[in-house]
Amino acid sequence: MGNSRPVVSIVLPARNEAEGLRRTLPAIREAFPDAEVIVVDDGSTDETAVLATTHGATVLSSPYSMGNGAAIKRGTRAAIGEILVFMDADGQHNPADIHSLLAKLDGGFDMAVGARDGGGQANVGRSLANALYNHLASWMTGHKVLDLTSGFRAVRANRFREFLHLLPNGFSYPTTSTMAFFRSAYPVAYVHISVSKRVGMSSHISPVKDGVRFLLIIFKIASLYSPLKLFAPTALAFFLAGLGWYGYTYATHHQFTNMSMLLFSAAVIIFLIGLVSEQITSLIYRRDV
Repeated sequence: MGNSRPVVSIVLPARNEAEGLRRTLPAIREAFPDAEVIVVDDGSTDETAVLATTHGATVLSSPYSMGNGAAIKRGTRAAIGEILVFMDADGQHNPADIHSLLAKLDGGFDMAVGARDGGGQANVGRSLANALYNHLASWMTGHKVLDLTSGFRAVRANRFREFLHLLPNGFSYPTTSTMAFFRSAYPVAYVHISVSKRVGMSSHISPVKDGVRFLLIIFKIASLYSPLKLFAPTALAFFLAGLGWYGYTYATHHQFTNMSMLLFSAAVIIFLIGLVSEQITSLIYRRDV
């Protein structure tokens, strides 16, 4: 790093990641000897905290697991760096790739995200789900989103702290922060990276339990960024359904039925809810200049 570069704080949320930290922390120190390293011990029952302390990291310990997003928020509040780097503690991310992320910030971006290659996805199901999220986010923002759920990213601390109140305590902080940056017109860049096989325990994400949660993320993306892009097509679908049903009942019985009225009313109500949601979203992201 050049002497002109701001102080970098590297934050690693960790829950029972002693094995991963055994490989990750020395690599971070080798690549960034002057960086502040913060390990947020999210209620671990192994030697995560002891190992992190041994390697000179600042350790923030929780008495019980609060979630990945909560760990990110705790680390962000404690960090002193002007640049924050978030990465997993399981050995999947290569600390040498941080240089590429920081180069994007030096080039004028406010967030740089490590976009995983195909081999970096845990399984086919997760790969397909991430592809769906990326496609939806790209449509919502009008920008190409290469990896919406990647937890490996570098951000300007002052920008990121604006959105701490929006971040969930669970696993979807990358989604929320990415959409928040796009919504606020803070430029986001992507850097292609390779991801190694995780070390230690298996992923904390349960495909069955978290399937519904990931589905809800899709709706959260829409409501977080531009609610009308979610509500307007839904309202249109109800309106067309009502129009189609009215056409059928008029052609067969010359009647305007209660079902048609219900569908038309639902279309109007959904559209109005979308308008109100759009105004609320605008207020959330409003910044007094």
